[in-house]
Formats: sequence, C-alpha cells, structure tokens
Amino acid sequence: MNSQDSLPNKIINAIQAVAGKEPLGLHEPTFDGNERRYLNECIDTTFVSSVGKFVDKFEADLAEYTGAKYAVAVVNGTSALHISFLLAGVKNDDEVLVPTLTFVATTNAVTYCGAFPHFVDSDEKTLGIDTYKLKQHLLRNTKQKNGLCINKLTGRTIRAIVAVHVFGHPCDINGLLSIAEEFNIMILEDAAESLGSTYNGKHTGTFGFTGALSFNGNKIITCGGGGAILTSDDSVARRAKHITTTAKVPHAWEFIHDEVGYNYRLPNLNAALGCAQMEQLPSKLRAKRNLYARYKSEFSTLTGVSLLAETEKSKSNYWLNTIVLDRDQMHHRNAVLEATNNAGLMTRPVWKLMHELPAFSNCQRMNLETATQLSRRLINIPSSSNIL
Repeated sequence: MNSQDSLPNKIINAIQAVAGKEPLGLHEPTFDGNERRYLNECIDTTFVSSVGKFVDKFEADLAEYTGAKYAVAVVNGTSALHISFLLAGVKNDDEVLVPTLTFVATTNAVTYCGAFPHFVDSDEKTLGIDTYKLKQHLLRNTKQKNGLCINKLTGRTIRAIVAVHVFGHPCDINGLLSIAEEFNIMILEDAAESLGSTYNGKHTGTFGFTGALSFNGNKIITCGGGGAILTSDDSVARRAKHITTTAKVPHAWEFIHDEVGYNYRLPNLNAALGCAQMEQLPSKLRAKRNLYARYKSEFSTLTGVSLLAETEKSKSNYWLNTIVLDRDQMHHRNAVLEATNNAGLMTRPVWKLMHELPAFSNCQRMNLETATQLSRRLINIPSSSNIL
C-alpha cells in the first residue's frame, strides 16, 4: 500500500480538509467578548478575590442556562466533585461506582473522602456507563441491608454512582437513575465536559443529587480554572457555599468556623472571565456543531474509522470531536497519533483507564472489556470553536 493511502494519512487529509494545514491545538480558548473589560473592572475596583459581583453573576448565569436552581462556583471541577461527594454523604470506607473510562479527577475526588472507587464498564455508543452491564453486576455482587446497597465481596456500602458525560456526550442518565432507585444508590453527575449538552431536552448535571462542571482552560468556556456545583436543593446549595468558604460563620469581625471547611471559592477575577465567556456560549456551541458536521462529511468517506456522534436522546456540545477506529484497525492507534502530531495536528488518546493506574489498580471492578477496547480505538482531534 502506498504510504499516502495509509489510514494515518487519510485521517490527516480529512482533518486538514476541514481545518486547514496550519498547526492546530486540540482545544484552544478564545476571548472575543467582554473578557478584558470585566477583568479591568475587577482590578479597578480591587475586587479580585472570592467576593465580588462577578461571582454572583456567574453563578446566576450558570443556574439560568442549565435550569438548575443554584450554581455554586468553586476553584475547579475536582473541588466541585469532592464537595458533591461530601454533600452526598460519601465517607470513609464507602464505595463509589465510577467508570474506568474517565479523567483521573473523578476518581481522585472519591479518595479525598476516604472512599474506594469501584470501576464499571462503558457503553460503546455514549462512552458513559453501560447500564445493562452495571445492573447485572449489581444483581450478582450486592445485597440490600437496612436500605443500603452492600458489596457482598467487601462488605462495604456502595454509596453513589458517578454519571460521567464523556467528551460532552450525555450518558444513559435515565438508565442510571433507574438503577439508583432499584439498588438504593445515589446519583452524582460529572458534567465537567458537558456544558451545553442535554438529554431529552434537560441539561446534563441537573438529573442527579448534584452536577459538577469544570471551566479549565481547555473546556468549552473557561475561567482559566474554575468549576461549579449544580443543585436545585436549597439546603444543599447553602451547605455547599458554606463549606467551600472555609465554613466561616458570617460576622462583622470575628473569625468563627463551625466545622472543617475548604478554601474552594472561585475568585472574582476568574468569575469575570467566566461571565464574558457565558455571553459567547451559544455562538461557541453553534461553531462546534458546524465543525462536527464538516468532520462528519469528511470522515464518512473513509473506511476503518468513524466519528463519534450524539445518540438519539442526546444533544452533545461536541466539546472534543472523537474518531473511533474500527476494531480491526485499532493496532494503528499509535501510528495515527504520531503522524497527526508530527503534521502539526494535536490529537490525543483517551485517558489511561483508571484501573490501570498504580494508585487504583487494586480497587474493585467489574469486567471492563468494552472500556479496555475503547481505550485502544478512541482519538480526539482538533476541536477549538474558532477552527472554521
């Protein structure tokens, strides 16, 4: 076969046909609105830390956009997950069901509570948890005792399931909610990558007990860092804000902290950036859907590879466009990664699976064959909102 006809070169040609031949990052932020004006206002007023009008506005904007009653802004998505687990009652020696195909922040946040990740397999179409396999796993390996789901092998309580919306694609959240009700397990959503994504018309992060968002530099909107906890429960929102503000009791001058708290509040500077970015979110989402459509047209003519698409019930933000190598082509993954990056097109594989990391290699797990296979087939391609 001529080298120009190889799969790596066909993929390079498809990307360049859409995005051009200039070097491209995987996902670069754009600042085309009021970012500088809002940041200058913070500096001019000296409100640069965790108190200021932009924090309140950012929280209100997020709540209105997602349909959650409250959004509590925090320093990053990991802290949003950590506090979510604490608010859900995840504690020392509990287990939390986590997809092995996720970013390490999901799993790290479980361990911050003294709990243990329990890894579950993925669905090939959504990349989220395979609900059928999870239910069968729980039927075989758990029992109910005093209204709790108990792992028969470890004796630990399985306290929660983390619904992760991978690369912005909503998982089967209705299926997970059904499992949660049947087995007395709480649902929390890791919606770090899915701002702008919906399932049956409802925004991700608003189905479970809480939803966690991230505004890292590579997300669809960014505060430089930043995250948020979504909830429609008044008491959960109040407690989230309290313990992320070092559990300080309001007082004119006294420093009274009524429990162990966390210094997790988002600075006004970051929130100012977030407010300006929220104003541009609709246009960024339109640009991303246009980019997906162009990629879809190019990749539809290739054999051996396909472009990951939203499912029938979902609307994805297409945060990171993702190609999926056919099973008989997955041995080309590293060659594709090397060739595309050498051509100035930043691509990357999916994260190393959580159960393969040294810190989590001894955790409980179900059969993970689909996630294992997907890890050898998935490649993210340039997805910035300003490519077209």
